[in-house]
Amino acid sequence: MKYKSEFSKLPWETPIFGVRHKYFDQNGVRLRLVEYSKNMPEHWCEKGHYGFLLEGEFEIEFESKKEIYVKGDAIFIPDGAKHKHQGKVLTEKATVFFVENL
Repeated sequence: MKYKSEFSKLPWETPIFGVRHKYFDQNGVRLRLVEYSKNMPEHWCEKGHYGFLLEGEFEIEFESKKEIYVKGDAIFIPDGAKHKHQGKVLTEKATVFFVENL
C-alpha cells in the first residue's frame, strides 16, 4: 500500500465499540484505514464511501439488497439518506481502506 508508512505512525481511534480507524487528509481527500471486528454493533450509516477490502469478509445490507465482499474487492457505497446501509463482519475482523472526499 502506498500509504503504509503514514498509517503505521498514526494512533488508532475508536469511534464506536468494535470499530477502530486511522486517517489523514491529503489534497482534499481523507484516506482512512478501518478495522471492523465481528462484535461491532448494528448501526446504519448514510455517508458515501469508496474503498478496498484488504482483509476478511464483509456484508453490507442496503435498503433493497445485500452484498458480500471478500479480500481484494472494491467497495462502493452511495452517499445520502436514500442509500442507508449497515455493515456486518463475516470473519473475526475485516480491514478496509477508504478514500473519501472532504
